[in-house]
Amino acid sequence: MDLDPIFLRDGLLIFFLLAASVVVHEWGHAIAAHLLGDDTPRMDGRVTLDPRAHFDLFGTIIVPLINIFIFGGGVLVPFFAWGKPVITNPLNFRNRIRDDILVSLAGPAANLLVAFVAILVGSFIVPSVPRFGELVKTLLVMNVGLAVFNLLPVPPLDGGSMLRRLVGISDEAYLMMSRWSWLVLLVMIRLTFCRDFILRLVELTCEPYYGLCISISRRAAAIIFST
Repeated sequence: MDLDPIFLRDGLLIFFLLAASVVVHEWGHAIAAHLLGDDTPRMDGRVTLDPRAHFDLFGTIIVPLINIFIFGGGVLVPFFAWGKPVITNPLNFRNRIRDDILVSLAGPAANLLVAFVAILVGSFIVPSVPRFGELVKTLLVMNVGLAVFNLLPVPPLDGGSMLRRLVGISDEAYLMMSRWSWLVLLVMIRLTFCRDFILRLVELTCEPYYGLCISISRRAAAIIFST
């Protein structure tokens, strides 16, 4: 582990931004379910941005810290983290399949919204305060990365949950698949071609944000996307 103060400072900043992004992701699921008629997340105390309601000790704290400070983000993709799953009861939805898919989409959508706000605000601030450029880019890539990764059609990711509803996988089969799929995911992100494919998807998803930024301020785009 590198004990350089700058490395520690930057690592802690990335960790806190990642933890906050995970909280927003889980809150997105919870608020969507609540708005669609399911009170389960509210009763579980999940319709909140309080980090304590969403943190998973292993997925939100231990894995990211090891990835950042032991492996420097090199072994696992830098946005590999997760929070405590939001429990819902689809029987409470007006349209079970549609609303369950919308709840699954809400987490990644919340991350994409954070990325949008970051690039929008950054486009106006960064030309005057260039040192914020790296912070804006980190928030952008991190949140787009979380959205893209969670939309992979692998249980228990959000993409896997959507696939379950679209093709009609039974709850029992889905739970069984979810028990082993984390091993599949860990193997996938260790394989160079899989990791490169995911990162390429992240790059492509970031392109509209670059277009927005450059339409507002070419100087901001040059600073943010060159850091």
